[in-house]
Amino acid sequence: MNFKGKTVLILAPHTDDAEFGCGGTISKLIEEGNNVYCVAFSACELSLQTHFPKDILITEIKEAAKELSIPPENLILYNYEVRTFNYKRQEILQDLINLRSKLNPDIVFIPSLNDIHQDHYTIAHEGLRAFKNATIFCYEVPWNNLNFNTSAFFVLSPRHLQKKFNALAKYQSQAHRPYANEDFLRSLARVRGTQINVEFAECFEVLRLII
Repeated sequence: MNFKGKTVLILAPHTDDAEFGCGGTISKLIEEGNNVYCVAFSACELSLQTHFPKDILITEIKEAAKELSIPPENLILYNYEVRTFNYKRQEILQDLINLRSKLNPDIVFIPSLNDIHQDHYTIAHEGLRAFKNATIFCYEVPWNNLNFNTSAFFVLSPRHLQKKFNALAKYQSQAHRPYANEDFLRSLARVRGTQINVEFAECFEVLRLII
């Protein structure tokens, strides 16, 4: 199944989640002529190491978006405080409903409903409520997923994967994270590719598929 000419919305709880979960797929979708929007809900100021400027992740996500060829006007940033999304569910839902009215996306990517991070969990569940009439894929972040149903695969070329790595390299403030590791991410893409007899892939849960 190829997606062309679609409006695609990526919901990222934090500024680097979209790149980790589906950076290669974003690159592929844009290359194939889809209109991709990326929305991040927090720049995680309270999670930064103290030697970084408080707004560093805003700078970094803008640079990462360039690497993936996301148009600047398609990058939407909110300013929710990290690890408090569960207290702001109704406000987040209203933001999502406003996005639905404005963009009317055909395809939406969200975290897994089984993601144990409280912010990811909130975006996933409110995203489902807001976009239940669209096709919804849940992206994989293994360090937060207790289980993950490998029900959809996007085949990636090496160039798509390299764009993902180039984007993630812009996040110097997150380089200390154990999962911010190109070898690990390449291995994961290779594992997912091996499952479907290709070199590389990103894997998703199908939450809703509208054809």
